[in-house]
Amino acid sequence: MVDAMVDRWDGVRVTRDPVRCREQLMSAGRTLFAVYGYARTSVEDLCAAAHVELRDFYREFESREALLVDLYDEVATGGMQAVERELSAEGIEACSTEERFHRLFDAYVRVVTRDSRAARVAFVEVLGVSRAMDEHLAMWRSVWVEFLTGEAERAVERGRGAKGDLTVVVQVLTHSVDELLAHHGRRPRQVPRDWLTSELTRMSLAMMRPGT
Repeated sequence: MVDAMVDRWDGVRVTRDPVRCREQLMSAGRTLFAVYGYARTSVEDLCAAAHVELRDFYREFESREALLVDLYDEVATGGMQAVERELSAEGIEACSTEERFHRLFDAYVRVVTRDSRAARVAFVEVLGVSRAMDEHLAMWRSVWVEFLTGEAERAVERGRGAKGDLTVVVQVLTHSVDELLAHHGRRPRQVPRDWLTSELTRMSLAMMRPGT
């Protein structure tokens, strides 16, 4: 049983458990892509850091870019789930628009920036990788556009914001969110989470003002 699960590879004990193998590769991806950059990290580098063989990598991932996509999705999904949890939290429906936005952005920011490696990978290393990656990011952005449009319309109904088509405003906002998070990903110590939350809240309210 033990021999079936564990092999020797360059003097390192290598797990053959598929779940653990995937976890080790994901962890290696977070670290190497964040420290050395996606473009400078090879599949062989990932395998060495994860202590797995090349065949194990291709059993779990179609390509290096497929690993990058999964790392991005892990962060993006975590952020969305955090917002969904906050929407169900006590007092969220009774608070002001400003407080609501602050709470939702705070929940999102705290999750997506919890691991500085993952944040850099998700908001910096994914940029300019390929057309397929750009399309994947655009798909996620459309999800956020739909969500934020709903929040903006809710604010307008409560007298906070200008009436009309909010699509362009929300699209600008989603790009601004990405840019600020990329700024944090490059300089996490210089761009604190609380500042990100406050700035995103401020920008959201400013963009919805009548006449803007």
